[in-house]
Amino acid sequence: MKIASGIISLVFGAIILLQSVLVGVGGIVIGEEATSQGGSVGIVVALLFIIGGAFAFGLPKVAMIFSIIACIFAIAVGSTTTFKDMTIWGILALILAVIEYFGGRKKKSELPPTS
Repeated sequence: MKIASGIISLVFGAIILLQSVLVGVGGIVIGEEATSQGGSVGIVVALLFIIGGAFAFGLPKVAMIFSIIACIFAIAVGSTTTFKDMTIWGILALILAVIEYFGGRKKKSELPPTS
C-alpha cells in the first residue's frame, strides 16, 4: 500500500498543480482576487501532495501528516473561495492519509518477539 499511495499522491499532486496554476492565472485575467488566491493556496496543496507522495515510499506516517495538512488547506480553500474543486482534493487527501496510516502499520509477524 505504500507504493500505491505514493504513486497516487504524486499523480494527484501534478494534477492539482496544473489545475491550480490555471485557476490562479484565470483569476488574475478576469480580475477575481478570491479565485487567484485559491489558485495560490492550491499550489501549496499540490506541493504538500508531492512531498507526502515522496515520503510515502519510506516513511508513510510522515506522508500521512502531509496529507492531513493538505486536507485541511484544501477544504478551507474550497469553502472560502470560488475554487470549489479543492474540497474534492481535500477529501481525497483525507482518504490518502487513511491509506498511508494503514500502510505504515507493522504486521504482527514483523514485530520483534516479546519475552
